[in-house]
Order: sequence, then C-alpha cells, then structure tokens
Amino acid sequence: MAISKRSLLWLACLFSGLFIFMSSNSGEADSINVAVIEISGTIDPGTSNYVNFALEEAKEIDAKAVILELDTPGGFIRSAEEIRRSIDDFSPPVYAFVRPSAISAGAYLALAADEIYMVPGSTIGAAEPSYLGLGEVDEKMLSFWEKEMASMAERRGRDPRIASAMVRRDIAIEGLVEEGVLLTLTAGEALEFGYSEGIVNDQDSFLEAIGLENAQWRIIDQRPADILVRWTTNPVIGTILLMIGLGGLALEVISAGFGAAGVISLTAFALYFGGNIAAGMAEYWVLILFAFGIGLMLVEAIMPGFGFFGLAGLTATIVSIVLAAVSVQTGMVMLFVSIVLAAVFSVFAFRFFARRGALRHIILSEEETADLGYVAPLDQKDLIGKKGKAITSLRPSGAVEIDGKRVDVVSDGGYIANGETVIVDRVEGVRVIVHSFKDDRKES
Repeated sequence: MAISKRSLLWLACLFSGLFIFMSSNSGEADSINVAVIEISGTIDPGTSNYVNFALEEAKEIDAKAVILELDTPGGFIRSAEEIRRSIDDFSPPVYAFVRPSAISAGAYLALAADEIYMVPGSTIGAAEPSYLGLGEVDEKMLSFWEKEMASMAERRGRDPRIASAMVRRDIAIEGLVEEGVLLTLTAGEALEFGYSEGIVNDQDSFLEAIGLENAQWRIIDQRPADILVRWTTNPVIGTILLMIGLGGLALEVISAGFGAAGVISLTAFALYFGGNIAAGMAEYWVLILFAFGIGLMLVEAIMPGFGFFGLAGLTATIVSIVLAAVSVQTGMVMLFVSIVLAAVFSVFAFRFFARRGALRHIILSEEETADLGYVAPLDQKDLIGKKGKAITSLRPSGAVEIDGKRVDVVSDGGYIANGETVIVDRVEGVRVIVHSFKDDRKES
C-alpha cells in the first residue's frame, strides 16, 4: 500500500519531535548542579533560616555538592551552631569558598565544611566571642567556644591548636602567632598549615579543584521572609524598632484617643516580636506576655498613683522584650539603649508638637498672665454643684465646659471620658474638682 507524501511528512515531524524531547531529557538527566549558599554580612537567625531553606532546595535540584560562599565578619554563636547542625545532616559534600573573609563565626562554618578553598588575599580566623561588641565573654563561654572551634578543626584532621589560637589571645604558636594576639590566617598561611585545601582564583578554578568542572553554578537566593528576619533580628535594627515602639507608646499615652503614634508603635513592636518569633528565638507566649504587660499599664494609666497594675505591667513588658532577643545580655542592652533614645525622642516630639499647637486638646491651655490681661479668679466656689461636659479626657486633669465657658478641672480620682457629664464637687484654691454624673445616678 502506497504511503502519501503528506503521511511521510507527518511521520518525519513526529519522530523529530520525539528525538528532540528525548535528547532534552537526556541532557537534563546528565546535568550536574552545585548549590551555592551565599553567606554575607552578619550571621544571624535570618541566615540560619536561609541556609535551612537553601539545603532543602539543594535536595530538590539533586545537587552533587553545596558551596558555602563566605564573606562575613561573624555573628551570633547560636545561629552558627544551628547552621553547623544543618550541614552535618546534609549528605552531599559541603565546601567552604572563602571570598574574601571568614571571620569569627564565619571561620567556624568554614571549619564545619568538608573542605576549604580560599581566593588570593582572603582571611580566616579572629574568632574571639563578645557580648554585642561590648567586651569579652566570661571564661565559661570562652572555654565552650574554644572547644567548639577546636573540635571542628580536629574532625577534619586540622591542628586544633590553631583553632584555639583564633579564640584565645594567650595562645602562642611558634612561627605563626605571638601571645596576646588573635590568630587570623591569610590564604597562603591557611594552605601552609593545613587550614585549606587550595587557593583558587574564581568559580571555574574552584569547580575544577573539587572535580566538578562541568557542574552548573546554581545560586540559591534568599527569600523575602529571610531578608525581613535578618533585618528585624539585627541588634541595631531591633533597638531602633524598640525605640520607635516605646516612643510611640509614650506619645499615645499622653495624648487622647488612638492615632498615628499608636499605629506606628504597634507596627514597630510587631516587626520586633514577629521577626524574633519567625527566627525561632522566641515563642508566641512572649508576645502574649508583652500584650498583657501593655494592657496592665493602660489600666494603671487611667488610675491615680502607681500601684500593682503599673508595676506588674512594666515588669511583664520588660521581661518579654528581653526574652525575645537572641540572648538575655543582648536584650538588656537593646532595651536600655532604646529606653534612653525613646525618652529623648518623646521629649523633643512633645515640644515640637506643643509649639505648633498640636497638643492643645490634651494639655491645660488656660494661661493667666498679667501682661495678657488675665486675672486669676478670686473665688470659683459658685461652680460647686454645677453640671458641665468634659471636652477632654480627664486623666485625671483636663477641661470641661460649664455655662458655656472652658474650665480646667481635676477629677476626683477616676477616669472620665471626653463627652461625659460631670458635676463640680468642690473647689480647693484654684483647683476645681469634679466627679462623673454617672456616679450620682448609680448612688440613687
């Protein structure tokens, strides 16, 4: 049976398509990927989240190796330990590519890798721990960190004394470092003393050195959530967020109602606690404790004096802020600095708005000076028993309208909301003391 030319053309197209499809699948199957995790800047909880995500992505693309590209001055020990544990649980080989520096916690991560390669001019070492840059840690912490560094070196067959010298200044190694100086190795020194497997110039020479010259260099990008967590858990950013939150809260307390200051304050606190909770540094109960503390202080704000509610609320708020930080020491430093900055900010903000008349509705505005023609009333006892309407919230001081005139008054101790009806209870000198009309109706 004869086959038409059109049928032959269709068959040719079909076989061509199958050939192209099989060829492309074969190429994908034969491709080799290496997953590149870029660790730059401070090593923090956001970095740990990013590395965990990147390692999962490396499994998805069937990476034959993972490369930690390091350019970091160090960071939090806790975050570095979490990253190290994740590396230990990962089966393909992990390589450290120091370009151009792996300092402090960065050196720890490099030692945790299976092999280390460095570019010319790069450095590794100087791993002395400190509390938020405020000085050395105690001997217990120093000893722990020294042993961690030494054990990472020892398990890869490297001299543990060199790792210890990166942590302690009192360790001297002849021909390498003197006593009193932290050890930092150059690329050449690291190669000479067995702290790297080679010096490479670029990506191609690095891949050739590890025997994967045909592999594709696949960089795993950070997610927006990882970037946000890195920002909000940074001690400097965290301190700024606390300053904004505390300053906004202070302005909201001294002003009536809920306005822009309250929204800004809540946003700042949400970023601070949300970032730390997302990073795994705090549990949700810390946020609940903070909200409980703020609630108690608001209750105290509408009551005279400073009693149990205020003290309990302040304690709960302070504890929650400190416990949400990466460490208690860091949290205390951040809280102290933020309180000082918030106090300065609140004073300047109050003066700024007061000069522009923006606070006239929340401060006593009756100014009695002779040069302006004001004369202080000799006797206001005629106001006793009269009804008026609160034109500001009384906390306990404020203003009411009586017989069409504004009168600065003080409540008898309870909070009176704006718009409530009040009765003048008594007059003591220039102080007009009122109570809520609701109280009279309750008694009746």
